[in-house]
Amino acid sequence: MSIMGERNASSIGHKKSLFYLFSITSILFILSWLFVLRSTGHPYFIDHNLLPNHKLFSTFHGGNLATRSRNGNNDPSIAANPVILEDQVAALRGSNMVKANPDNNAVLKVFMYDLPPEFHFELLDWKPEGKGVWPDIRTKVPEYPGGLNLQHSIEYWLTLDLLASEFADPSIARSAIRVHNSSVADVVFVPFFSSLSYNRYSRLKPHQKGSTNKLLQQKLVKFLVAQDEWKRSGGRDHIVLAHHPNSLLDARVNLWPATFILSDFGRYPPNVANVDKDVIAPYKHVIRTFVNDSSDFDSRPTLLYFQGAIYRKDVFLLGTVEVVSFVNCTGYKKTPLRLVVDALSVAAFNGKDKLFTVEQYEDWLLLLRCGFVFLLTPYMGGFARQELFYLLKDEKDVHFSFGTVLKDGIRRATQGMHSSKFCLNIAGDTPSSNRLFDAIASHCVPVIISDDIELPYEDVLDYSEFCVFVRTSDAVKEKFLINLIRSIGRDDWTRMWARLKEVENLFEFQYPSKEGDAVQMIWQAVARKVPAIRLKIHKSRRFSRYNPLRNRKPRPLPIPINFSK
Repeated sequence: MSIMGERNASSIGHKKSLFYLFSITSILFILSWLFVLRSTGHPYFIDHNLLPNHKLFSTFHGGNLATRSRNGNNDPSIAANPVILEDQVAALRGSNMVKANPDNNAVLKVFMYDLPPEFHFELLDWKPEGKGVWPDIRTKVPEYPGGLNLQHSIEYWLTLDLLASEFADPSIARSAIRVHNSSVADVVFVPFFSSLSYNRYSRLKPHQKGSTNKLLQQKLVKFLVAQDEWKRSGGRDHIVLAHHPNSLLDARVNLWPATFILSDFGRYPPNVANVDKDVIAPYKHVIRTFVNDSSDFDSRPTLLYFQGAIYRKDVFLLGTVEVVSFVNCTGYKKTPLRLVVDALSVAAFNGKDKLFTVEQYEDWLLLLRCGFVFLLTPYMGGFARQELFYLLKDEKDVHFSFGTVLKDGIRRATQGMHSSKFCLNIAGDTPSSNRLFDAIASHCVPVIISDDIELPYEDVLDYSEFCVFVRTSDAVKEKFLINLIRSIGRDDWTRMWARLKEVENLFEFQYPSKEGDAVQMIWQAVARKVPAIRLKIHKSRRFSRYNPLRNRKPRPLPIPINFSK
């Protein structure tokens, strides 16, 4: 019995030890998880008041800047400014941070070069008086040519807005103001009317060896790279406008570090222009705005409307290049592989009437002779238009026809869109077209068939609320598109129609600019790029003590790892 008692006592003691050990282990485990969870949450245990300037440590919330303090309150003077840096950080001017006035709604500070008039208003036949380079817009504003020229006139409106910002008018809410000291600017604006230069001066005159457009691009690049502002940032904080797909065709590869304002990326290799670096701006619509629109679902008799070019001359020409394999050969040894691959990518995006220049075409022939195997992924815009024409031309309530701006084309397009429920926006030579913005101005619900389209302000605007998106591969299926459109009933259409009326002002270009119009929205889109621009500039200075900034070429596109070197 005594032996049994001793055994029971020992067993009980052993169990108690195990229980205590388990309890202590569990408590330590729970405490460790609480510590981990706390450390991954908001760092409230850090006293921001001990930091050099706690108002600089801010985050974006819903598109607005908010400064987090220990008690969780936000500083309203900072939240009102999308580009942070107040008067309190003036002492940090040496680090090229921007100082914004918290009492001024024009938080984006823009330094604009005083380029000679030949780069801007002289292209509109304006003649300067004396040594001045800008027109006195208080007395007369030079007019921009009409017709299709207007759709790419973005540089004109932005330049006018900067000039007007120098004349104080407290009644006008501005998103950007011009400053004359580049060291206090967020960005540097290059006022070259590149789209107008292409439209008017890209053709050779009998006595010219090169077009005026090409000459201006050469002068622009030479001017910019010589400026202290460009050297200081490597061009990263410069704003360059190239809204027409063929504008700045020669200069773009030299100006690639800058932020481009474009209509789309259809004719740009991704190492020169991309959605992370650049800003997409709307076209200026050319048809008349539907003022006092009281139409409804039943009063618009046409279900689906399209009028424009149907047969594209460059179907299957524009595309992207994917290299599949490579075999070495004697004639190819002197040309670095990366440079040629990059040239191929540029070639696939260049040109209006032809895919390659002579030199680029010779590169392709050389690669073919060397056993260079590649895939050319076709740009499908023109193909889709043709297929949809044959699929829809016999539908009774669909208008799908060829049309141009000639012979009263704009008036007829205005009438057609104003009387249609849905308007087709199909990719053509490039992913985007002015047709989308004509549809918005007409309150005609856009049907977007363009897989590679990038849309203005899409980071703050949900296009699915007033547009219908269809993949190209689905749209060209028999009956798919028409059945989809017919399935959208009165209530859904009315909701999208009402939303179009709410957002239409976001796409209006005008002078003077008004709050919430296209000019102000573009400036705000630029402002949202400023933190990323500043980050690139700061990172580029890491090794500047012994490796100063130099003009560089864009990085070559990546090459598959199975390539021979």
